[in-house]
Amino acid sequence: MEVPDLVRNALGGEEIEASVNLGDEDTVYLTGTRTLLYRAEGLLSDEKVEAYTHDVERLDVKEGRRKTKFVLEYVDGTETFTVPSNRDDPVFELLMTGVLRDAGVIAPEETLSGAFRFSELALFVTETSVVKHIGSVVWTEDFEVYAFSDLTALSFDEGSVATEIVIEIDGRPKRIKTPNEDARKVQQLVENAVFQYYDVTSLDALNREIKQADESAAGDASDRGRSDIEIGDGIDPLVTDSEDDDSEGTDDDAATASTASQSQQRTREASAGTESAASERTDTTASRSGTADGETRGQSSGSQSQRAGQSTQQAGRADVAAIEDQLDELTAVVQRQNQLLAEQQETIDQLIAELREGRG
Repeated sequence: MEVPDLVRNALGGEEIEASVNLGDEDTVYLTGTRTLLYRAEGLLSDEKVEAYTHDVERLDVKEGRRKTKFVLEYVDGTETFTVPSNRDDPVFELLMTGVLRDAGVIAPEETLSGAFRFSELALFVTETSVVKHIGSVVWTEDFEVYAFSDLTALSFDEGSVATEIVIEIDGRPKRIKTPNEDARKVQQLVENAVFQYYDVTSLDALNREIKQADESAAGDASDRGRSDIEIGDGIDPLVTDSEDDDSEGTDDDAATASTASQSQQRTREASAGTESAASERTDTTASRSGTADGETRGQSSGSQSQRAGQSTQQAGRADVAAIEDQLDELTAVVQRQNQLLAEQQETIDQLIAELREGRG
């Protein structure tokens, strides 16, 4: 494509992305931020380039018998230009590509597949969505976007006068009526854009693909929910003594709990044995003490009071020494048992800690 020098000078470092020839040498060019209209030199006019930025507030298209006027309203004023009526559709598509990019409706590198005007309805088919605008002008900030990523079904209902495009978004149908004389072209453009987005070749394949994707997403969400519940249920038995919770644990948990229970049982039995032994030894000591006292009293019954007193004192000292020996032995046994209890408690605490780490 040969670009006039005047256009090259007006680019200002930008690149030409697309163009529409208006006849002879007149051409409309699309850049990243502007639409450039080139008018070649004629009998009544000089060569010139007009630039129109894409940050429009309103865009209107007024059709005449031979000319179509584009009215661009900005914050600080209004600009207009005319093109031949037989070239207004491609110019409208080119201009709206820049407007939709500037408005953030499509990505900077995205293009339009088609742009349509039906009375008060303007419809734009992009690579990733369908954009609808309803109003007396073809563009304002009051528009709707139906993104292909949110599509849950697509169908077309043909009537006697118009065909409805039924775009289901997140389960809610959005209906767009198009005149039958243009319906087939619109349907093809919408299907082609959606099929390419989902990498399918037919409407049935598209709806199957969307359904499978929705079911897969629902299954993943359900699995995540079950996983969260199972993790929570697995932690609860670690901090309770309920037999019901223990019965719901794994075999490893049951074995660990059984080991801890046996250790506790042995501890209780050892403690009971210690108390019984202490009691028996105390009883034996007391019995022996009583017997020794009786013998001492019998031996001293026929002796003098002084000898009796001395014998009683000697027997008392012997009994006290015996009791002290017994108490020392019992103290040593109790200390040993306490040590065993402490070691067993440490073992139980370690088992519980390992069980918690295993469940974490």
